[in-house]
Amino acid sequence: MAIQVTATALPEVKLIEPKVFGDARGFFFESFNAREFAELVEPGVEFVQDNHSRSTKGVLRGLHYQIQHAQGKLVRVIQGEVFDVAVDIRKSSSNFGKWIGVRLSADHHRQLWVPPGFAHGFVTLSESAEFLYKTTDYWFPEYERSIVWNDSEVGIEWPIGFEPLLTAKDAAGKRLSEAEVYA
Repeated sequence: MAIQVTATALPEVKLIEPKVFGDARGFFFESFNAREFAELVEPGVEFVQDNHSRSTKGVLRGLHYQIQHAQGKLVRVIQGEVFDVAVDIRKSSSNFGKWIGVRLSADHHRQLWVPPGFAHGFVTLSESAEFLYKTTDYWFPEYERSIVWNDSEVGIEWPIGFEPLLTAKDAAGKRLSEAEVYA
């Protein structure tokens, strides 16, 4: 197998580490293989959209989700480093309101699988970062929702000692207790 998959403290959210082949010329690795993904991570997933963002240091994006057309996301960093977060917002889950956070960087090539039913966000730790993610459904702006990044009910421990840079939409995110969530 070309990847190693590890369940996080939220078992549906998985950390994926590729096998990297490197020498003096550079490196090579498979960033996605549908057969391995179905076998080792999540069967039956079909990705329909690829997204690419670039953010400067201190930019925090999220915590985003779509209340209808929920998206699963396979995320990775190709330049720089981010702290990536997933929050379980499925009311029926025993992990409702719990979060996990991992550092993703271009140096280690790790990816995170964030299935539907989770809010997702990240903060850029390096001078800049380029972030790629595959989604299982299309973007529908009318269904997009945001949980505020510093909701004390969720209690995310962001590894930053400053106020992050936010869009107006993200700054106006709702607290989990006020947000529309999944059943």
